[in-house]
Amino acid sequence: MDRDMIEVKKLVHEYIRRDEDGNVESINRAIDNVNFSVKKGDFVAILGANGSGKSTLAKHINAILHPTEGSIWVNGLNTAEENNIWDIRQTAGMVFQNPDNQIVATVVEEDVGFGPENLGVPTDEIWERVEQSLEAVGMLEYRTQSPNKLSGGQKQRVAIAGIMAMKPQCIVLDEPTAMLDPNGRKEVISTVRELNKKEKVTVLLITHHMDEVTFADKVIVMEHGKIVMQGTPRDIFSRVDEIKQYRLDVPQVTELAFELSKAGLALPEGILTIDELVDSLIKLKQSNIDKAK
Repeated sequence: MDRDMIEVKKLVHEYIRRDEDGNVESINRAIDNVNFSVKKGDFVAILGANGSGKSTLAKHINAILHPTEGSIWVNGLNTAEENNIWDIRQTAGMVFQNPDNQIVATVVEEDVGFGPENLGVPTDEIWERVEQSLEAVGMLEYRTQSPNKLSGGQKQRVAIAGIMAMKPQCIVLDEPTAMLDPNGRKEVISTVRELNKKEKVTVLLITHHMDEVTFADKVIVMEHGKIVMQGTPRDIFSRVDEIKQYRLDVPQVTELAFELSKAGLALPEGILTIDELVDSLIKLKQSNIDKAK
């Protein structure tokens, strides 16, 4: 049987604050007994308000942090074992919030080639990978430009190309659109969807933008370090009142459909796109016309 790409078992992470003498002042449990798994090739979204533990979780998958208790396995490798860290970071690439913190070179193509060069990839293959990766994220025409001249969304696509050039099987994106305008957000999310569909890269997207996750295979909702909801986007967004308890919203079109239902229109639960809403309203109108005949 094919193993899962990510397996999280009874994960606990505590941030411990100590005074100058090394005595424990406070313990903050950021992740509290979390269990879940991600299959190879899946697109999984993790939602949560600020302080829910989702970014701490992201850092565990890349072995930046280690469990206080429990374990995380990435493609069969235990993140707590020092010998596995290099392989884990090659398997699961990480994209952070601020693209400026991830760009290291003064020319786009050199930045994308930096990772594979560090891995000792032969020069000819590096340039092949750079070209393929920039093409995959729609940034090939910018290869000789300075990253400083790019928009936030374009810089984030270059950061994703840099990860792709290292040929990871999985990408973890920790709020990659938090600092971008709506156009930049769209560019980045459609890039990540393409990589997931075409290159079969497993994607773990951590976000608080609801409209970015409507097409995910699975959505996990976190609050105070625990998983409080999980299911398909339709499962999660049909429970509008429940998700709002966790300081989150639903996609705008879902909210509109929910309010229309409350006002008496017989619409299905968990509408996720404008097309679905329009189709449902047309069907409803047609059924009312048929009844009136």
